[in-house]
Amino acid sequence: MAASDTEGAQQQIDEIEALSSIYGDDWCVVDEDEKIYCIKISDCLDQPKWTLCLQVILPPGYPTAEPPIYQLNAPWLRGQDYTELANSLEEIYVQNLGESILYLWVEKIREVLVEKAQSSDPEPDIKKTTEEVDEDDGDDFLLDYQRIQEDQIKMLNYTTSESQQDEELPPIHHGNPITDRRSTFQAHLAPVVTTRQVKRVLEKLYENKKIASATHNIYAYRIYCEDKQTFLQDCEDDGETAAGGRLLHLMQILDVHNVLVVVSRWYGGILLGPDRFKHINNCARNVLVE
Repeated sequence: MAASDTEGAQQQIDEIEALSSIYGDDWCVVDEDEKIYCIKISDCLDQPKWTLCLQVILPPGYPTAEPPIYQLNAPWLRGQDYTELANSLEEIYVQNLGESILYLWVEKIREVLVEKAQSSDPEPDIKKTTEEVDEDDGDDFLLDYQRIQEDQIKMLNYTTSESQQDEELPPIHHGNPITDRRSTFQAHLAPVVTTRQVKRVLEKLYENKKIASATHNIYAYRIYCEDKQTFLQDCEDDGETAAGGRLLHLMQILDVHNVLVVVSRWYGGILLGPDRFKHINNCARNVLVE
């Protein structure tokens, strides 16, 4: 190992220690070995409206010879907003070649969020875009999924009381993670009988820093309404286009109900194409079978 590499490695260690002490709970280690970190940045107000997750991978040559590999995740961040912010970060890197720049990046992002909060911009739009886009991947599936929704297939008669444990947080089971090309997928499952419980489980999961920092948290739930003999069901892609619909479709095929399944994906910088749907479904199937 050359002297500059050793120096670079030490600089990385010092920088990470400093950042974790400055940002506390907002700083999260996603994968120590792969040097993947995530930091949640907000506009500093008491009830922040604008928040953003900066995920960075520190290559061996950072900071002396290589920039960090980064991803900006926020529901509202796309198009012009994304380009402008990315350009600002590139500029900071160029102006400070060879130096540790993560702190400068975080504060630059915060500055942009504060500006947004103080300007007359409307509240952030919660629709996310996916970081992977496939050629005609999902259109046929979506049509198929809509037909299933319209049919509202009547499944098995399964009795459950609405009031039953509505106030209690249902137990949450976590499946085994699946990793492929630096992306990690993990499913979480909870029995639910009301949408209020769905909300409570999601809030509980997001209290976990690692889950909250996932690139996508895709979920689907199906609740059987005994009185109407129909299903209350919904899904969320969380930026992974069509993934929520596929998850719900899997639950329909397996004929499961009164359950919420959440699949977290931590994106590692390499596009997986359609394989990601296979991993999402396999994670979900495994946790349902368990």
